[in-house]
Amino acid sequence: MRSIPWKLLAAGGLSALLLDLPFPLAGPLPAWRTVFAWFALLPLLVGILRFPEAQAGRSRRHILVWSFQAGWFSGALWFGSNCYWVYGTMNIYAGMSVPLAAFSLLLFSLFLGFWFGIFALALALIRMAPLSPKSSWLALAAIPFLWVAMEFAIARIPSFPWDQLGYSQVDNGLLTPLAPLTGVSGISFLLAAVNALLAAALILKPTARRFSPRVACGVAGVTIAAIGMAGLLLKTPQPPGGTMAMLIQPNLDVASDDVWVGPDWDRHIRAYQQLAVDPCRTYIAGIPQTGAPSAVFNCGMSALKPSLVVTPESPAPFRDADPRFRTTMTAFASDARVPMIVGGLGMDLVASGNEYRIYNSATVIAGDGQFAGRYDKIHLVPFGEYIPFRHLLFFARQVTQTLSDMSRGSDRKVFTVGSRRYGIFICYESVFADEVRQFAQNGAEVFVNISDDGWYGDTSAPWQHLNMARMRAIENRRWILRDTNSGVTASIDPYGAVRQSIPRHRVDVLPAEYGYSTELTFYTRHGDVFAAVCAILSLALLVWSVRVILWQQPRP
Repeated sequence: MRSIPWKLLAAGGLSALLLDLPFPLAGPLPAWRTVFAWFALLPLLVGILRFPEAQAGRSRRHILVWSFQAGWFSGALWFGSNCYWVYGTMNIYAGMSVPLAAFSLLLFSLFLGFWFGIFALALALIRMAPLSPKSSWLALAAIPFLWVAMEFAIARIPSFPWDQLGYSQVDNGLLTPLAPLTGVSGISFLLAAVNALLAAALILKPTARRFSPRVACGVAGVTIAAIGMAGLLLKTPQPPGGTMAMLIQPNLDVASDDVWVGPDWDRHIRAYQQLAVDPCRTYIAGIPQTGAPSAVFNCGMSALKPSLVVTPESPAPFRDADPRFRTTMTAFASDARVPMIVGGLGMDLVASGNEYRIYNSATVIAGDGQFAGRYDKIHLVPFGEYIPFRHLLFFARQVTQTLSDMSRGSDRKVFTVGSRRYGIFICYESVFADEVRQFAQNGAEVFVNISDDGWYGDTSAPWQHLNMARMRAIENRRWILRDTNSGVTASIDPYGAVRQSIPRHRVDVLPAEYGYSTELTFYTRHGDVFAAVCAILSLALLVWSVRVILWQQPRP
């Protein structure tokens, strides 16, 4: 037991807990909690960088193994606490037993936490191959590159870029201007760099020289962090909207049967129609549950007639191959003389003619009632819309046998509605920055994000999801019309501000003001080039470090 470095593991655990604080926990994120992002990594970084000296006389293998395990422990604890909602979703909605739901959360956390272990291992390798035995500068300088490279790897390999560090600053008007250039990765880089400076102030040896690098790093880290925190007070521009869409929030029970028979169908459709033509509604001028003031839509506006009606991803039995659905939506759109985007299931008859391919889709209907096309969701939710490695997951039989795999779409279509071009993405797709930007690259002047976050209940997930969607608006300088089944339904401006919203968990409609843009930011054009450069440089530095450790003689 004495060989176990408890202090290192405790440092990793402390970083995980600190890292959880600058993200939503069970409601909107208070601004003061974003402060923790500036030093949350500090315990883990100091632990890893000091570990070789603390374990003098131990083998390199011992140091590397425990550095990896401390990082893995930290990452697993962070993913488990940040995404605790996985347990409830699996238990309540997927029908898993309590032990199996808990086991699923554990596997989820260990799988994604592994990448924190890789980060810690890489940092330890670089620390053990310094330019001189007394220097930690190379490892300190590598930290922000390694952190962004890790986030890039998580986004591309396990494909779960949830709550990357930069998302914690979505309300920071001083830092978010980085996003149109680098994406959220640039903000993550800056935060990790400040953590590295603060770590330098703690691990560098004190010197008798007048100019102390240790003090300089500490002063620089605290100064940058203080200036960065002040960005929370900076007001972002408020571009005018000028156009109005009706975003219907039906608040359907996600656990209910999605079969509306006879009178049920007529009753629900009437409710949708009544909501769609009633813009004189109260809304929240900001994010729900934050104390933002309520307001009433100005029914005297000249632009009173909506340009669009949107219904969200939801349990509604809307299937585009169903004649009843097509007849109803044609009448709905043509009577109101307004285009529609309707969340539902897309169905394509396979070549054999005996079965359908099923898609999670958004159907676009023109103002004259004609069906203009359909966007099929491309990035599906694992264990929600398909089962990865189905034949290997024998222990999850109660899920794998009841859930059929949905088909993936293949084209990020942009739809012309009236004279404007709309890009539509569905639910989980909003967390994939490099994919969402392609809609703007393909000509979309405004984004429409439909989602059903009812699966997560009153947990952190709906609020985390909202903040990631807001970052997509910032990166691409596009308005986002975000329509959800149970909240948060909102209009988001090109600077990420929630301009209008409605309360969660109630049947309502948001008369959402929005505008259009044809601007193509650097990020829209080039995507994750900054993150990719960080990954390449990190890999090159790792190769160099391994070469030094394995083949070069120790320096005197």
